[in-house]
Amino acid sequence: MKPDSEHDILAAIDLGSNSFHMIIARVRDGHFQVMDRLREMVQLRAGLKHHRLSDQAQDRAIGCLERFGERIKDLPAGSVRIVGTNTLRVAENSRSFLRRAKHALGHPIDVITGEEEARLIYLGVARSLAFDESRRLVMDIGGGSTEFIIGEGLKGQMRDSLEMGCVSFSQRFFGDGTISRPRIQMALVAAGTRLRAIQQPFRKIGWIEAVGASGTIRSVANIAKENGWSDDGLITPDALDALIDVMIASGHSDNLDIAGLSPERKNVIAGGVCILRAAFDRLKIERMIVSDGALREGLLYDLLGRIRHDDERDRTVQALARRYHVDEPHAERVVMMATQLYEQVAKDWNIDQEIHLQHLQWAAKLHEIGLAISHDQFHKHSAYLVAHSDLPGFSREEQHALAAMVRGQRRKFPKTEINHLPDELQQATEKLTILLRLAMVFNRGRSEQTNTFVKLKVTNKGLRIGLPNGWLIEHPLTEADLLQEADYLKSIGIKIKL
Repeated sequence: MKPDSEHDILAAIDLGSNSFHMIIARVRDGHFQVMDRLREMVQLRAGLKHHRLSDQAQDRAIGCLERFGERIKDLPAGSVRIVGTNTLRVAENSRSFLRRAKHALGHPIDVITGEEEARLIYLGVARSLAFDESRRLVMDIGGGSTEFIIGEGLKGQMRDSLEMGCVSFSQRFFGDGTISRPRIQMALVAAGTRLRAIQQPFRKIGWIEAVGASGTIRSVANIAKENGWSDDGLITPDALDALIDVMIASGHSDNLDIAGLSPERKNVIAGGVCILRAAFDRLKIERMIVSDGALREGLLYDLLGRIRHDDERDRTVQALARRYHVDEPHAERVVMMATQLYEQVAKDWNIDQEIHLQHLQWAAKLHEIGLAISHDQFHKHSAYLVAHSDLPGFSREEQHALAAMVRGQRRKFPKTEINHLPDELQQATEKLTILLRLAMVFNRGRSEQTNTFVKLKVTNKGLRIGLPNGWLIEHPLTEADLLQEADYLKSIGIKIKL
């Protein structure tokens, strides 16, 4: 990353299932001065049919992103963080949409897991409300999923993401606009059923205050205040019941003429209210305050941490390595060798961004976690653990790329896994995997000596490896491994010359 002075202005964009949000802020003494906010209710989730985004929904979204892109086109790489959430997680054709979206915005897009979304939401809320060390519950209702987090201070302790949102529930139970008590009851039961998975562990931990984020919850708080159902914008069970009664009396979403409810939210409010009321019931919430901060604010603070080398991903890798009892001295030797190789070819291979070196070093630190399962096929076990663990700070694509690299540390080259990655990750991941493989070859003996310097040079057809005179004679096993590695790399058109 560039120095702080070159990242005075940061931007975060949240491609939500209901709305797209952008926030642009200036960094001042570790805090943000908001310069601009943009929001458009794209309702991407409404265009999801049979797990595919319709052309109309994609065109609607791209039109919004072109407007966002004009605002951030002059910001340097590394100053913008853009994430996609639930709808882009589940849409089978999201890859083609993301290509168009990246072109419109001029910056890469990360699709994040529900757990990572929850982590960032909590960070944004905690920063916005300046949480002390007391334990709090944070809830955020999105268009396609709802996140729940319990944390203390700036640290979330337990988090979960449930597949229910204001758009998806409104489509499912109120798709034709009709609002009736039986439909409300069905939606409450469905939401309550989803909540059963978390109600016991969450209630067992407990909290002193519940905080809501997102447009749905802020809208409910505004309605409660405007209609005198609660004081100071608090949300209570009685206020929710009063709102449900008014919605039923209206009979149809088009007829929702309620003080505090914006017209654009009429067709999604019913589903969101049912999710919120079920959460109050299942989690025994007595009252809820509301935060203006949410996912995009969390993105800004997370991005600032990366710029200042306080990266959540580093902590995640360290924790995972400790959890599976990695041989840390050996892993560090692999990291050192991989870094030496990287520094010699990074520019020629066009992988000279800091994030590329980070990916290589993270993969080197985690390459042996599969030994905790079995030595046989340990590289496959390692890849499985990386791919399926909760990795705070990592996007879905980063996690898959890391798993592909770990899978490809030895034996057959993982062409299939790499080809499944987004286009912009494929080339770099392939080259980083080659470097990891070579670092593994030179550290197979788990020697404590780290003074062997391997010269690596990019050629027209592949790589040329240079070693001290007589070194291969003294290390016949490594020579055999290098010849075997040369055969493996022929499958991807890379020729190794010793």
